[in-house]
Amino acid sequence: MIKLKSSDNDIKQLKQKIASKVRHPYLVRFIPEPTIDEDKLVILSSIMDHTNLSDVKKEQYIVTTMLVQIALDTHDLVTLTEEDDDKDTVRNRQLTVLAGDYFSGLYYYLLSQLDDIPMIHTLAGAIKEINELKMELYYKDVESFQEFLEGLKKIESLLIQRVASYVQKTTINDMAGEWLLAKKLLEEKRTYQEGNFSPLFDVLTRRPGILGNNGQVLVNIEQTLQNHINRLEMTVSQLPIHFNWLKSYVHSAIHHQFNQRQIAEEG
Repeated sequence: MIKLKSSDNDIKQLKQKIASKVRHPYLVRFIPEPTIDEDKLVILSSIMDHTNLSDVKKEQYIVTTMLVQIALDTHDLVTLTEEDDDKDTVRNRQLTVLAGDYFSGLYYYLLSQLDDIPMIHTLAGAIKEINELKMELYYKDVESFQEFLEGLKKIESLLIQRVASYVQKTTINDMAGEWLLAKKLLEEKRTYQEGNFSPLFDVLTRRPGILGNNGQVLVNIEQTLQNHINRLEMTVSQLPIHFNWLKSYVHSAIHHQFNQRQIAEEG
């Protein structure tokens, strides 16, 4: 058990603990090990760090919430069915679905050990809401780019914000929303520029009406990204002093993930 007091070392230990739980000897033979989102782990740790929960519960809440996030992220990796897919592709797709289900099952198992039905309800409700939001965003009509961004922001931050509400520590919710949206936009932009499939760019290019008269997807995403980084810097600066470690972490993340990227792109 980790005596949580958010620090680089605690985050490293939590990542190792989560990685050991999701590592499966059969799955690793065929599909990549799941990615653990360190930024979401940092936000969750900072939230729990300011509660009066026992160290056991803090760690269990962080680990189980991250397992839910990993399960959601894994299901997002499932490729669409194509009739001419080869045998290996079909097998990997089926294993990815099963891996997502497996990670979901792990969090129910861990919470059942705590006999924590209210937390299970909180996480289950968040999963249902996120899946509904994804359906609305990617498969139904969205009237404007702003509405699209608000939906994307909710999808990225809703799980953490529901957990924050459950433990009555919502101070960093606004900052978390801005941070996770900016990060998502950056990831999707990078994926698209590397020639890989981006669900975000796919929707925006298939439905240019969302962007209004200016249909240049890449230009719009870049402008939006910069606006959200500016808002993120403002919301971070407004956090109370007891979040100093988190503020330092986010400032460093902004520099490494966003500002250095911009310098590199400008040559």
